[in-house]
Amino acid sequence: MQVEVPAVLRALAAGSTRFVRAFAPRHPAQVIVLGFAAAVAVGTGLLLLPVAKAGGGGASLLEALFTATSAVCVTGLITVDTPVFWSGFGQVVILVLIQVGGFGVMSFGTLLGVLTARRLGLKSRISAAAETKSSGFGDVRRVLVGVLLISVIVETVLALILAVRFRAGYGYGLGDALWHGVFHSISSFNNAGFALYSDNLMGFVGDPWICLPIAAAVIIGGLGFPVLFELGRQYRRPILWSMNTKLVVVGSAVLLAGGTVFLTAVEWANPATLGGLHPAERVLAGFFQSVITRTAGFNSIDIAQMDPVSWLGMDILMFIGGGPAGTAGGLKITTFAVLFFILSTELQGGTAVNIFGKRLSRAVHRQAITVVLLAIALVTGSTMFLMLITDFGQERILFEVVSAFATVGLSTGITAGMPPAGQLVLILLMFVGRLGPVTLGAALALRERPLLYEYPKERPLIG
Repeated sequence: MQVEVPAVLRALAAGSTRFVRAFAPRHPAQVIVLGFAAAVAVGTGLLLLPVAKAGGGGASLLEALFTATSAVCVTGLITVDTPVFWSGFGQVVILVLIQVGGFGVMSFGTLLGVLTARRLGLKSRISAAAETKSSGFGDVRRVLVGVLLISVIVETVLALILAVRFRAGYGYGLGDALWHGVFHSISSFNNAGFALYSDNLMGFVGDPWICLPIAAAVIIGGLGFPVLFELGRQYRRPILWSMNTKLVVVGSAVLLAGGTVFLTAVEWANPATLGGLHPAERVLAGFFQSVITRTAGFNSIDIAQMDPVSWLGMDILMFIGGGPAGTAGGLKITTFAVLFFILSTELQGGTAVNIFGKRLSRAVHRQAITVVLLAIALVTGSTMFLMLITDFGQERILFEVVSAFATVGLSTGITAGMPPAGQLVLILLMFVGRLGPVTLGAALALRERPLLYEYPKERPLIG
């Protein structure tokens, strides 16, 4: 028997090795998906503990799963009232999941960009390095340290500002002021939208010392780490910015201004939203909601009472989202900017898409179109399914679906009223929406390979 033991062990080791190889992730995108799934599973388990729920008993599996997914995917949709339903322990778990999810999105998104660049041919890599001015950017340790440093600095500064305001302006005790400052700081920078108030931030609709710092953190987190990294090095020389940075910065400014004007104008006379506020407060609320709509799930006005026209405009803003490799959701500004320039070039009869003096790679054309069409198909299919199983109107359901898929977290108030099947659909949308654009974009880029032949060209009739 002693002679056969090593043989048995070797057989078991060989079998386990084959098992691990068979089920091990074969693509970086798979690592991200498995990592986020593991975080959701751990978070769900912690939120199921009786100590995580305020009062007696514990949360149901669906309540814990929905909240954990929303936190890890930095969305902000909820089926239960965060400050009332969850205990202090449960709120800490949610906060940790938000931080893990936000840091993971920024880190993995940026590292995937580095990996994608490394997988390109030598000529493409030289061009990419010249375009992004990213010498040394491929250092993984430097990327992770940079993401962590930016996160800590922004969250610490915002937490102190909010804590001082809660303490001086609202009479909070020192402990409560610090806790509320830290919670809303992390939730803001990571574009999560979780709040420690049953009405979210509606109680601070006219307070610029609360709304503006939170909006600033949301914008910074939504720009994306590659943009922040480059702005830190080249903020005085915009002419040297990469195409990605220029698209994100210009696109963000246009969408913020356009969203502010649109929402403020439509809701100006609505007594249930902006109509009862002072004119200056209306502008502040319109700007705040414009910032939040593209990225985070906070609200300083009652979303359920907004005009349906506002909902439709917000659907568009949510679907576009923020910058890539950041904490913002949506399909990203760069994706829609690429489509805009493709459309503009086609209408002008051009043959090559040029953006800020640089020619856009044709592979990016296909990637952007693929990502957008798949997203539209998923949003449309989910909306139709929820219309079949619920009695809510199409406008509210579409808003909820886009908010979940774009990981924004705004709601017209129907999330908690969804049947279990509907909430499971929203869970899936949050998970796919958080990871889908990142992993799909990386997968398309990493699958790119030259063909040794081409078929004859032929043009079907269009239109």
